[in-house]
Amino acid sequence: MPYNLLITAAELVEHLDDPDWVIVDSRFKLADAEQGRKDYESAHIPGAVYAHLDKDLSGPIIRGVTGRHPMPEVEKIRAVFSRFGIDSTIQVVTYDDVGGALAAGRVWWLLRWLGHERVALLDGGWQTWERKGLPVRRGNETRKSRQFIPHPRNELVVSTEEVEKMRKDPQYYVLDARTTERYRGENETIDPVAGHIPGAISAPYPDNLNPDGTFRTDKDLAERYKQLVGGVPIDHVVAYCGSGVTATHDILAMMKAGLGEARLYAGSYSEWITNPQRPVDK
Repeated sequence: MPYNLLITAAELVEHLDDPDWVIVDSRFKLADAEQGRKDYESAHIPGAVYAHLDKDLSGPIIRGVTGRHPMPEVEKIRAVFSRFGIDSTIQVVTYDDVGGALAAGRVWWLLRWLGHERVALLDGGWQTWERKGLPVRRGNETRKSRQFIPHPRNELVVSTEEVEKMRKDPQYYVLDARTTERYRGENETIDPVAGHIPGAISAPYPDNLNPDGTFRTDKDLAERYKQLVGGVPIDHVVAYCGSGVTATHDILAMMKAGLGEARLYAGSYSEWITNPQRPVDK
């Protein structure tokens, strides 16, 4: 069966030698952009290829226009996924070491945005794999290239201009997936302006996870998000974060809860604040 949201370590270990499965290691550290690759080379799930958030999964930063991790051009990401050996027949599994909240969530979302739904996060990520003592491998790995054909679903993405309207409309909900402290404008160490988009609701991604880094139950997540967004249509719910990466965690959690697929403000807060005329709340 295809895996579209999550997969357990026990399920993945049964497919390590499956030629129609591609595993993507996307560990990344904002403070050191090359640490994730070093960690991958030191130890990774056998057969996994490495995806770099900045170099593989993001477009070029345009100062004063884009956020910190702009969406990549379709042709660029098509070439990346082709190099990874992904075509329409492939089951993709991606993981990081923060419960899917960083680059693994972006891999999952980018594939879905381009029409490839056979992609799942490893529930619990690298820590769970390591904790269970499952097989690992050192060095770099590659896959035989396949032709990835994108089918963009641009209805999943909203622009800054759309968010400006949605935040004032009671029929829409804008969710901020960052931690509560950053939402409040406290202890901001990443973006130059602290605070959040006015009207946005705090929905910190860590609240989707159990203490061991696995996702909470469908029931728990459904209760959480129904309290946050009520019964509005799911396409009236938009998630953002600092740079359009962590917000995908909230989108996945809502899908796991059975609420459907919310949309992404890909530019997120770091794009919002490029224009000093846009308001910010603390």
